[in-house]
Amino acid sequence: MFCTVSRRTLAPARLAQICSSRFASTLRSSPHVYVLDHPINPQSKIFSLLSTTPPTVELALGETEVVPPEQDPSAFRENPRFLHILHSVLAEQACQDPQVKAQAAAMISSSGASFMQVNRRTNTGSSGASDQGGYGSAGRGGFIHVSDNRRPPDYGRIADPEDIFGSLEVEGDGSFTNGTGKYQESGTYRIVTRDGVLGLPDYLRQRLVERLRIEEAAVKNK
Repeated sequence: MFCTVSRRTLAPARLAQICSSRFASTLRSSPHVYVLDHPINPQSKIFSLLSTTPPTVELALGETEVVPPEQDPSAFRENPRFLHILHSVLAEQACQDPQVKAQAAAMISSSGASFMQVNRRTNTGSSGASDQGGYGSAGRGGFIHVSDNRRPPDYGRIADPEDIFGSLEVEGDGSFTNGTGKYQESGTYRIVTRDGVLGLPDYLRQRLVERLRIEEAAVKNK
């Protein structure tokens, strides 16, 4: 069954931002994010990592009347349950992600010394992971940030608070503390910004989709 976005709902310029997949429409800027009709509010669109139609609203990223959502991030209503699942998956799986492991290895290597730094406290006043981390001295361990890929920071820089999922603690030998890195949620992450919608590395996105499918099966079996 095809799920397309009505031309009457979206202006041509916005419609051009969306491309169709077999089962649902996806955002051109975020091809893994499906744009689905809201089952109750015809003016709103549901955004999900699952292509199920009608959508399982409980597991969606959120909803908005603005498509693409990065045109007005403030209009996007995040789904707290999705965020809880997201951080749960990151707490379990972030230390296994190739991109994150490479970052940890760089932190303790001599080649990474040129960009070792301690993160400054942000203007938000948050005491979350985005304030606690940054790189320590080579070989001495510290914290690394797990960040969204929608706007990769320049070499040696730290991602913006709204792009930081959380932080992991790394030992001096490059291993993750307690084997997992003791993931700490930043409290500053936003699903939608002007730079795009949820950009996880492939490994973490796949693990998140797997969890969402398990959760969806549980919802449908109630």
